[in-house]
Amino acid sequence: MDTQSNQAGSLIAVVDDEESVCRALERLLRSAGFDVETFTSGAAFLTSGGRWRAACVVLDLHMPGFTGWDVQLGLAEASQDVPVVVITGRDSDEARERAIANGAVAYLRKPIDDKTLLETLATAMARS
Repeated sequence: MDTQSNQAGSLIAVVDDEESVCRALERLLRSAGFDVETFTSGAAFLTSGGRWRAACVVLDLHMPGFTGWDVQLGLAEASQDVPVVVITGRDSDEARERAIANGAVAYLRKPIDDKTLLETLATAMARS
């Protein structure tokens, strides 16, 4: 899949409390031609301008303070119709169902396969 030419200039917001995950995803997404902005908390993302510019959000569910659930709710309350790809290291059927019910377009388990994430983002952004 050629994401370089298809996605250049598309801003992806990565929201994860683990700085190492943010750095790794930023490198991957930039190498695929995406613009990337990272946030190490849900609150930082929701109060930033990034949420208004993002073409897609890669969102961790389990963060201290504002969780991924809170971010999904905040986006919905602000009528932000941006595709959300949930990532989590604590997979469960309940979490998957809740994330999808709250509007996530995809639910991926950590560690995330690079190709799967890039394909998921391309599909999510094509639908929006």
